Amino acid sequence: MTMAAPVLVLCALRGATTASANTCEAIDEAVSELIEALMVANNLEGPRVLSVTFSVTADLDACFPAAIARRREGWGDVALLDCQQMAVHGDLPRCIRLLAHAWLEGGRNLVHPYLRDASRLRPDRASQSPASSPSDH
Repeated sequence: MTMAAPVLVLCALRGATTASANTCEAIDEAVSELIEALMVANNLEGPRVLSVTFSVTADLDACFPAAIARRREGWGDVALLDCQQMAVHGDLPRCIRLLAHAWLEGGRNLVHPYLRDASRLRPDRASQSPASSPSDH
């Protein structure tokens, strides 16, 4: 008897985090943590991720989040894009947001990770995210 392949549906996933500083190292750490949280929480594999758009606040200009994501194993065919977040007075500083499109098994609950200080943007979704330690903020 053969198992039927799971039915996959195209889903949009959101998430956000903050970098501790405007340095390549801090941005790399934040982006890597956000991608890992997205992948683990949604049981994703690289080939199921179609595209990821990153937006960053104007105070983050040390490096490109997409260049960090491109180094991830299995992400060679993922369409990646960076853009600057619309500047709004009082917005969360050093914030990195993402919008990902991926094939997921139908009927599963989606997890949208909001990490570090970005958990304030969507408290309703931050409770779904992996816990972050105080040193992450």
